[in-house]
Amino acid sequence: MPTSTTLTTADHVVLVDDDGRAVGTAPRASVHGPRTPLHLAFSCYVFRADGDLLMTRRALAKRTFPGVWTNSFCGHPRSGEPMTVAIARHARSELGLSLTDVTCVLPDFRYRATDASGVVENELCPVYVATALHDPAPNPEEVMDLAWVAPESLGRAVVSAPWALSPWTVEQVRALAEADLDDVPGVTELAG
Repeated sequence: MPTSTTLTTADHVVLVDDDGRAVGTAPRASVHGPRTPLHLAFSCYVFRADGDLLMTRRALAKRTFPGVWTNSFCGHPRSGEPMTVAIARHARSELGLSLTDVTCVLPDFRYRATDASGVVENELCPVYVATALHDPAPNPEEVMDLAWVAPESLGRAVVSAPWALSPWTVEQVRALAEADLDDVPGVTELAG
């Protein structure tokens, strides 16, 4: 298990306690395993101007849930990094995207999931929505495929084929269906 140390390298995650308070950092490469400590992350759902939602398929080289269809992108903020800055950084590095209208829609989302190899995701993972300013240019080390879909089709997939999606996407879409988010474009359709 990683130790709580302050790192000078940029490739780390922020460890948090059950109340969401930062308690240290750990190297990102060592944190995901069978006993993954709770750490800070985010998920982002990207829409384009016509209302379609970007879904991505995780690259086969990903340590957790390789090859699984999921939301637009996820990531980890660095220690002291504002979440919107982390989202912009990951959007650029994973999808070659610039975003606008970044909005937090599920600030307290938390999940724990184990993939087929036994690797655990254990994250305090606020959920955001954003709008793409242009078409993506995915990094093949992160994303092996992508698709623009009508948001309601993701809602139907969560109901009819949850096994085909990342567990956090399934849980997030269900949580969005229960949230009062009528003023956030795309989310009402996503939630069904």
